[in-house]
Amino acid sequence: MNPLFTIGHSNHEFPVFLHLLNQHEIEVLADVRSRPFSRFPWFSRPALEKELKANGIRYVFIGAELGARRDERECYIGPRADYGRISLTSAYQNGLERLRDGVPNYRIALMCAERDPLDCHRTILVCRHAKEFAHVLHIHADGHLETHAEVETRMLSRYHPNGPDLFRSQIDLLNEAYQRRGEEINYVEQPQTSSTVRDEPQSDEP
Repeated sequence: MNPLFTIGHSNHEFPVFLHLLNQHEIEVLADVRSRPFSRFPWFSRPALEKELKANGIRYVFIGAELGARRDERECYIGPRADYGRISLTSAYQNGLERLRDGVPNYRIALMCAERDPLDCHRTILVCRHAKEFAHVLHIHADGHLETHAEVETRMLSRYHPNGPDLFRSQIDLLNEAYQRRGEEINYVEQPQTSSTVRDEPQSDEP
């Protein structure tokens, strides 16, 4: 069984990004951004799809299914998208099923914008569920791999720095950590006059 990879495009130049994909023999790039466009033009869908094809990598857009910025009103609590509600939609479940079907046959990398997996819904939303059917590996900017279990350990350390709790299970602590991290990074609708787009990098922009 192939692993399922993730990667954040951050502010990489395209040759650097391509090198990271080739380093890990990625065959399919699955774009999970809700809006597949970027202020870095080589990461906007038309250019990205063209360049990947020229380099032997398939591009698949599944942001409509697995993106964090939703059109379905039931996915929001007030102006804030809720990952739990997103995960219950038929579109999201269909996206997961596409991944489940694809992983045995291809080396797939989920792509979003953020550099650190902990800052992105690809980890806190999608991989929380994808780990049930795939071994998830996160590609970092320097090329090293971090397992999803290691990412979860980092997340637990952030929200539960004192370690295990005598009165709560590890699963309860992890679920709380997912909930808290999701509330910190999830998409919040902006007023009509704002041009803020949550899918863009927040901390890695020049």
